[in-house]
Amino acid sequence: MGMDDNQRIITEGLLRAGLIAAGDVPVITALSGGVSCDVFRVETPSGTLCAKRALPRLRVATVWEAPTRRSHFEVEWLSVARVAGLNVPRVVAEWEDQHLFFMEWFPQADNPVWKAELAAGRIDPGFAAAVGRAIAAIHSATQGDAAIAARFATDDLFAALRIEPYLLHTARAHPDLAAIIEGIAATTQATRAALVHGDVSPKNILCGRAGPVLIDAECAWYGDPAFDLAFCCTHMLLKGVWHPQWEPQTAAAFDALHSAYLDAVTPALRGGIEARAIALLAAILLARIDGRSPVEYLTAEADRDRVRRAARQLLQDPPPTLAAFGARWRQLTGQP
Repeated sequence: MGMDDNQRIITEGLLRAGLIAAGDVPVITALSGGVSCDVFRVETPSGTLCAKRALPRLRVATVWEAPTRRSHFEVEWLSVARVAGLNVPRVVAEWEDQHLFFMEWFPQADNPVWKAELAAGRIDPGFAAAVGRAIAAIHSATQGDAAIAARFATDDLFAALRIEPYLLHTARAHPDLAAIIEGIAATTQATRAALVHGDVSPKNILCGRAGPVLIDAECAWYGDPAFDLAFCCTHMLLKGVWHPQWEPQTAAAFDALHSAYLDAVTPALRGGIEARAIALLAAILLARIDGRSPVEYLTAEADRDRVRRAARQLLQDPPPTLAAFGARWRQLTGQP
């Protein structure tokens, strides 16, 4: 869709929501929205907003389509997260039929993206621990909540956005490990325990003055909270391969994140979650090389192969704890 069409729909959405008056001309600037959405900075007479629209086909090398109604569940997740005390953007308006919503604008100067901070070597284990506590907070707040479970019965969306592209696609790429990976997928899909964000990644976390700001919850689903823990931990380990000079710091961030999460999450969720997170972590590490959405920053085949070999080994011989997983990972990838 061209910018003219987006500008028309965004302008109409602003009018419908009463965010601009007839005759106002908002200044709409396209931003980098990643693989799954278009994101815009929208300047109106009353202030600056962020507009977001879900894409029907994601921007990856393989064909990856997902229902655009996932946009509505992101809005719903943001609402629940605010009630749970998380730092998240305030949704100003939603046009559900156009999978479009407007939320408050976070100036980047005051809220840098965590991924950019990590890439620049500004690695703070204390911030990683705060991320772990934030994830634990929404999991704990929604644990065993039948109303939330019914509100986020998005099994089909999660399957299209996470189970198939990350786990099942990777199982097909590694047929000798297919039974293991398919078993992990089945366990994940069968677990109904808490509200899951589904994309807890450094690119979706802002370093706000009051702590982590979580965004981009398109994959929201009531299911296995181990997925969020494993998904974010994956990035801590991969960053150490990307920038080996900072591996000790990323290893410390990995340990801080999972330790803070396990300390903070409710006891009702804690049982069994570490073992499921370990299995998912190994599978997602392999998926970030051979799934539908490989990480873009590991471009050297030697690095990709190191991750591939280590993840395969960890799938076949999982360590007993996440701390042991980190130590074994460093050994298998040749890091100190």
